[in-house]
Amino acid sequence: MPQSILALALFAAVLLLVIWQPRGLSIGWSAAAGGALAVALGVVTLGDVGTVVGIVWDATLTFVGIILISLVLDAVGLFEWAALHMARLSRGSGTRLFLYTLLLGALVAAFFANDGAALILTPIVYEQVKALRLPPAAILAFVMAGGFIADSTSLPLVVSNLVNIVSADYFHIGFASYALRMVPVDLVALGASLLALYALFRKDLPRAVATEGLKQPMDAIRDLRLFRASWGVLGFLLVGYLLTQFLHLPVSAIAGAAALFLLLLARRSPAVQVGRIVREAPWKIVVFSIGMYVVVFGLRDAGLTTVLSHSIRAVAGDGRLATVLYTGYLAAGLSSVMNNMPTVMVNALAIHGSGVQGGIRLAAALANVIGSDLGPKITPIGSLATLLWLHVLERRGVKIGWGYYFKVGITLTLPVLFVTLLGLYAASAI
Repeated sequence: MPQSILALALFAAVLLLVIWQPRGLSIGWSAAAGGALAVALGVVTLGDVGTVVGIVWDATLTFVGIILISLVLDAVGLFEWAALHMARLSRGSGTRLFLYTLLLGALVAAFFANDGAALILTPIVYEQVKALRLPPAAILAFVMAGGFIADSTSLPLVVSNLVNIVSADYFHIGFASYALRMVPVDLVALGASLLALYALFRKDLPRAVATEGLKQPMDAIRDLRLFRASWGVLGFLLVGYLLTQFLHLPVSAIAGAAALFLLLLARRSPAVQVGRIVREAPWKIVVFSIGMYVVVFGLRDAGLTTVLSHSIRAVAGDGRLATVLYTGYLAAGLSSVMNNMPTVMVNALAIHGSGVQGGIRLAAALANVIGSDLGPKITPIGSLATLLWLHVLERRGVKIGWGYYFKVGITLTLPVLFVTLLGLYAASAI
């Protein structure tokens, strides 16, 4: 069998196992087995494995650190405290409650990654709107909108999405440089998302909600000492992130230090089960990232990235706007059918191989990030976070059919992606 066909078949098999997870098979085991097979069959070399580890180690360890921090803060009650504040600020208006909840989701996505917003905040919002006795259509609107905003606004910081970290590391974009370019773009994405979500779900939103029955925000805090200390940790985290570029430190060093310090503080807290949190951290993502990207490297040798490189080089000849739109929609399309994690690396390899330089190269890299962040919302298989999000909702009795998800996803994603890419073009032209 030709190596190119073997590489494609191996990638398809691993992706299928990762998406469907038969009998609860861990995504880490599926990807690790695929990576080992790729080496054994000669699809990639041991040198490629070393290259992959060099690309993904910082991203995966940063992601684990952020999730550890998020789990501690969730156990303390910080996210529920914030959600209750949003509910009270709405002053009984269903529309304001909807918008404020989405703004909270955008903030959580920015600082705690899209997975934190989707997997930690979603159950809190669901329980809150259920306590408010909203009708089923309104509950579904809040849940769907929260899931969408978690990804569509996961652009501003390197740490806001795992694919952001991978791409920033690959193209050597520092934390401050990335934020300077992408914070304005994220504000465009936020505005477009709010308009699109309100237009789609406005008929399902109640005119008034009785928020008087909700508990006080401070009643959600399970450990006041740790709650107060966590704000200092978050301040250190933000300042540390900004300094990484100038001190030439990996972002994972700051995220890891903050996570370790917070876990040490939490050992004395009756509200936090540190052992359980450490055990439930997404360690499998480390194995998954290495294994999956080893398999993706096989696609490079199979010629896929060469084809994409040629197409990007051809479009780049038509200028920056064409490059941004093409790369962004290419990433979105690939993410929707083969998951955003392999997509961001396939396209990164293609951009690197295209030979484009300077501002167009950077614009293509950031457009790839945008497409890989928003594109997964088109289909349920677009990201691991979405699959887990659907599982969390199903356990609470909310079943979202794939047909309905696709109809809502494509209706929202295509226009929001277009406006966001235009925002990137405008920002990159300055």
